[in-house]
This record gives sequence, structure tokens and C-alpha cells, in this order.
Amino acid sequence: MARPCYARGEVATVQELQEKLRRPLAAELAGGCQNRVVAGGIEKLLASPLGNPFPKVREALSGYAAMDTAARAEALQAALKLLSGDPKAKASSRPAKVAAKTAPPQATAGERLPPDAPLERLDTGLGGTRKLASLGLHTLRDVLHAYPHRHEDRRALPDLSQVQEGQKVTVEGTVISKHRRTPKPNMLIIEITLETPSGGRVKATWFNQPWIERQLREGAKLVLTGRVKKFGSRVQLGVEHLETVEGAGESLSTGRIVGVYDSKDGISQEFLRRSAFRALQAVPLGDYLPVHWRQKYAITDLADALWGIHFPHDEAHLQRANARLRFDEYLFLELRMLLQGEDAVLQGKRFEARGEDINKFEGALPFRFTNAQRRVLLEITDDMRSDRQMARLVQGDVGSGKTAVAACALYLAVRDGYQGALMAPTEILARQHYQNLTGYLGQLDVRVGLLIGAMTPKQKLEMQTRIAEGDVDVVVGTQALIQDNVQFDHLGLAVVDEEHRFGVQQRRKLLTSRPDVLVMSATPIPRSLALTAYGDLELSIIDELPPGRTPIETKLIQDNYRTQAYGFVMKQIREGRQAYVVTSLIEENENLELLAATQLADDLKTILPEARIDLLHGKMSAAEKDYVMERFRQREFDILVSTTVIEVGVDVPNATVMVIENAERFGLAQLHQLRGRVGRGSAQSYCVLIAGEHSKKTRQRLKIIEGSTDGFVIAEADLKLRGPGELRGTRQSGIPDLRLADLANDTEIIEQARELAKHILANDPRLEHPRLQYLRSELQNRSQSVAFREVI
Repeated sequence: MARPCYARGEVATVQELQEKLRRPLAAELAGGCQNRVVAGGIEKLLASPLGNPFPKVREALSGYAAMDTAARAEALQAALKLLSGDPKAKASSRPAKVAAKTAPPQATAGERLPPDAPLERLDTGLGGTRKLASLGLHTLRDVLHAYPHRHEDRRALPDLSQVQEGQKVTVEGTVISKHRRTPKPNMLIIEITLETPSGGRVKATWFNQPWIERQLREGAKLVLTGRVKKFGSRVQLGVEHLETVEGAGESLSTGRIVGVYDSKDGISQEFLRRSAFRALQAVPLGDYLPVHWRQKYAITDLADALWGIHFPHDEAHLQRANARLRFDEYLFLELRMLLQGEDAVLQGKRFEARGEDINKFEGALPFRFTNAQRRVLLEITDDMRSDRQMARLVQGDVGSGKTAVAACALYLAVRDGYQGALMAPTEILARQHYQNLTGYLGQLDVRVGLLIGAMTPKQKLEMQTRIAEGDVDVVVGTQALIQDNVQFDHLGLAVVDEEHRFGVQQRRKLLTSRPDVLVMSATPIPRSLALTAYGDLELSIIDELPPGRTPIETKLIQDNYRTQAYGFVMKQIREGRQAYVVTSLIEENENLELLAATQLADDLKTILPEARIDLLHGKMSAAEKDYVMERFRQREFDILVSTTVIEVGVDVPNATVMVIENAERFGLAQLHQLRGRVGRGSAQSYCVLIAGEHSKKTRQRLKIIEGSTDGFVIAEADLKLRGPGELRGTRQSGIPDLRLADLANDTEIIEQARELAKHILANDPRLEHPRLQYLRSELQNRSQSVAFREVI
């Protein structure tokens, strides 16, 4: 029997640990023994707890970083044999002899090199390889794809006699004099005079920057960027950026549109441009996208794009290059998302999803579906009738009817003899869904059950038994649904609410029997962000609210009108209504001028002595939060002072006012979600945004939320104002940064790239055809995750 090993609260056998270690070692061998398959290298991996049970493997790979490629391959093969249990495999009884590390031969003049050739083969100048390695660049391919972060037009540098005071300019010239002064202790002034090719002269000064002096020798050719200061006819430049133009021949730094790269002290822009130029000359630039795909999507070839991003001929060339390389970023992101989802290519359940059953379900509702609900339901039923497992995200604004659509899908699954499950992130939301589904499905003879952590052990055991015996048709619950002792009889459809609140592994536990999967999100996400962040899911949007809903009135006020705002809150309370008051901090913080929730609750008790006030915040346990919310729902108090923990899903129909303190501290999408906590009943509801900051920019931003109740419009505006941030947390672990992409404006490109990715994988799910080998190799190179590399 295998000896159990304990790690992170889980029990793993030695065989399981062997497999976990085998995978990165095998990927390292397959990847050419570059010691880059895991962060920190192979020896760091073996020094982790994963390597502890395997001392012979650690011995076999001791000194790995200093070995040459052949020695690394031999050591890896020995280690893999040891892990496989090969009785003939032996670790050396003496320290492994480390082969002398010799640099690969530099390319001869005109010799062509593969993209993954090490940079030692490229003539980068003295110490050049070390400089590039310090920027994370190790191969020619790395250099080719280290794009400039901006470009400057240096085709016609300005005439110094024509520049204006304060204007930012770039000038080229030769240092004709240099002066060094120390007017007082601890002050160094270096001043040069630069003569431009037209004969003009400009003075430039540096204060307390001794390290820059070696670049300022007389006769040196420099390119300076900075703000102009004029003293009569004399021009002085406040230098913001300096470049040294090295060597003779064609200048890569002037007379053209010039790329500016990410760098660090001691690594010049001229050096980086020269390295990119040499890499472009050395690598035969084929294309992983065939001509007919490039023609279909109107994109240029890869060689034209790479030359154009580094050394564009003109604006049109740069634009063409940018469009192609952005397309590629999205294509590889979509391919990776579709491939890494364990459920992406699985066989799913096949449902009949009959039209008469849909009509029967709708006939039992107290309302009719909107056109948007019908459209989304049609997309869902098309998936359910397919052999392939459904993986679909349904987005909709607050009140758009996502739950009713999900309930219909669950009903169709039950009608075909399957069970359904709905998993929510909190117990209060689970109870809410249970009540809704009971209302929708109970009259259709569908048995709905609830399984949450707050139930007694006896209640849990009873429900688990009923689930296992098929005595319950639809189960609603929290993470309690994915415990090991929950066994479904015949799970056909899993609905996951607010999926981003669950970890990847949590979701997958629910999906072990390969049910169809429907994910719901009440947080409107711009289409561009949804297509990338949820690339493994098909996207459906309910973009229509049911008729008869009264829009929430939103008012933006400055904090000096706070008293009037709470006077209005008290008026609503006297009419029998309730209110939320939201702030973003729990405790006082001297560095932020925010009202803490605890202090705010105390202040309101003084301001509104008639009102019954309670507090909800993130430091409470789940049971404490549920208790407070249930008391609020039962109208046991009037005002709930809360942090953003009430942002999603809570339904209290009698609450008609939402007051948000320091509204400028929230994103627009978050403000919209908070506003959605009111307007759940038939009475007119209100949202009051109190701004503690009075700048014009703040008012313009908050006016967007004041003027619109469309969550998708607001989410688009939020994306443009704030940027995408982190795509999706743990789900996106390992996905590379989008270097050129602009998620706020690239929706059309993303949709095209996704269309192509789906077409490619529909015809070749593992990219095994010889014509796709270059594409497959490029995808692997862009994917740092060992686990993902093994998917393909």
C-alpha cells in the first residue's frame, strides 16, 4: 500500500505525487531542456515539498541549471525512469559530472536561425545576451515578440527656432561641449551643448545623476526628449529621456517612426532596437495562419506585422501590424481557453428539450417570457439537444429573468429523467433560489430540495440520501453540493450562479459526471471582456427587462447635502419602507477620508433616532450575515448599514432606498450592482450617490450611473474608464498579458478570433494535423502552464 503524504490539508498517495512531478519533468524534456518550464527552474521545483519524497530524483537532477542541453536531457530521462519505477534506473552514487557550459556558436553572416534559437547565437554585442536575459528575453522569438510600448514619429525632427516654450520635443545631435559643476556639497550639475544636424544648438542639464555622465562624452551622438525652456534665442531642454546612437550605418533611432521599449538602467533603446533588427534579419518569418484565413479576416502576414511593429515604414504599416498582432493575441487566448477547459470537448448529455414542455413551463408562470428570454432559451435548448456538453454563460441585468430561464432548462432536464442542481455562493442566495424554484417548479410536480451548511447533520444526511436515490429532481445548495458524500443519482444539468465566486476546483467537482453546464451572472460584463475572460463558455445575454418595472431614480449629490439625503430616507421609513446605506470600509483609516461602517451606523443612530439600525460587514461569519439579512427581510429594523457584501443577489422587496457614501470610491459596475438591491418590489425606489470628492472628473463619471439604468452600457463605460484589470482571478492563472489588445474597443476583433479558434478546434480538437504544427508550437510557446502544455 502506498504511504500517504499530507499537503495543504489533502491526502495524496506517492503514486499521485509521482505523477505531479513527472508532468513538469516530461514537459521540460519535450521543450528542449531550457529550464523554463517552471518558475525558478527545475532545481527550485525539486526543493519544494513535491520533491521531498524522491531523493534519488533530486540527486539525478542536482546541478541541472549548470548542465549543457545534452546533459540535461540525459538527467531528465534518468529521473523519469526513476519516477516510473523502472528497476534498472539508478541515480549516480557520486555527484553528477556537470558538463562545461559552452555557448552555442554564433550565426555566420547570412545564416538563418529558428525562432527558438538561444540569443547566444545572435551577435548582440559585448554583454548583450546578459542584458536581454535581465529583461526576460532568452530566445530570438522572445525578442521578436517584445513589442515597443509606444512609438514616436522622428521622421522630421523640429527646427529649434520654431519650437514653443513648454513644448515637448525630440532632438538629435552631437555633444560639442560638456561642463561638470558642484556649486555646493551634495549637488552635481552636468550640462552639455548639443549641435543638431541643421546647425542649431540646445543646452541640456542633469542634476545629481552621475551615472549618466559616461554617455555624455564630447562627440557622442544623442537623441534627447524633453520640455523646451527658452531664454531669448537660447534653447534649453529639460531632459525626460536620453538615447545614445551607437555606430555607423542606418540609424534605427532617427529619421523614422521609432519604437520605444520597456527597459531598465544600463540598457539603451538603441541596443534594443538593434537587437530586434538583427533578430528580424536572422529568423525566416513563416506564418502559422494560412493565406485563406488571413484573407478572410483581412489581416497581413506575420513577417509584415513583426517588421511593422518594430520598424514601421509609415502609419499605415504600423496600423496593419498592430491589427494582425492584436488578432493573434486574442486567437491564442481563445484557443487556450477552449482547450484548457476540461469540459470543452467532452461528450455531454443529450436532451429532447421539447417545445411542448417549454410551453407547459411558461404556462405555469405568472408572467410571459420576454423576447430576450425566449432568444436565450432557444440558444440553451439548441445546446441541450446536442451531443456535446453545454457550457454557456447567461448574462442579464438585475431583474431580467435569468432564474426563470434557468428554471425552464432544469425542468427540461427533469422531464428527460435527469436531475438538476443549482449552486449559489452564499446560503442566503441558495435559500432565495430554493424559494423561487419551488414557486416555478412545484406546481409542475418537480421535487426541489435544499442542501446548505446551516442544516443539522440529520437534515443533511436525509437530503443526501434522497439525492443519491433520485428522490429529489432539483437540488439547490452552496458548496455543500460538492462535498464527497453528495452523490447524484443521474445529474444532467448543473446551474452555477455567480460562478466567479467559486474556485476552479470547486466548480469541477460538481461536473465530474459531465452534466450540461449553465453559468449565470448578474454582473453585466462588456461583450469583449466576457468573450476573453469566459472564453471557454458560449455567451448569451438577456438584454431586456420585463414590462411594467419602475426604473430606479438615481440622484448624485455632494456630501454637504448629506443631511437632506437622510431626511428623505426617514420619510421613506415613516411610509413603511426600508433602506440600505453602504460604505466601503469597516474600520477607520487615517489615510482615507471615508466613513467607516461602524462609525456611520453610530452617527445615523444620532441623526435618525426614530429609525431602527443594524450593521452588516465582511468580518462577520456567513451565519451572522444570514441572520442579519433575514431579520432585515422580516422588517425587524429599518436601515441596514453595510459594506459591499450586499452587492449581489440579496432580495428584500420592501427596501426602496439605497444610499452609497463616498460613491467616487466605487467602479460604475459595482455602483450599478449596489443600486440593484432596491427596486425589487412594486414601490418606486431610489438610489442616492453621495460624493465626497467634488472634482469635475468625478462628477462626469458618476453622472453616467445617474443617467443610465442599463447595466451593459454602464459596464462598457466602466471598462473604458478603468481598464480591464485582472481578467478573472484564479480561473485565469497563467494566461499571458495582452500586450497590444484594447478590450474597450476590440469587440469585433475578439469575435473574429473566437470564430476562427472554434473553427480550428471543431475540425482538429488537439491540433494534430501537420498543417497546424506551427500554430500548435506557437500556442505552446505562449503558454507557460505545464498542465496546459500537456493538454495539447
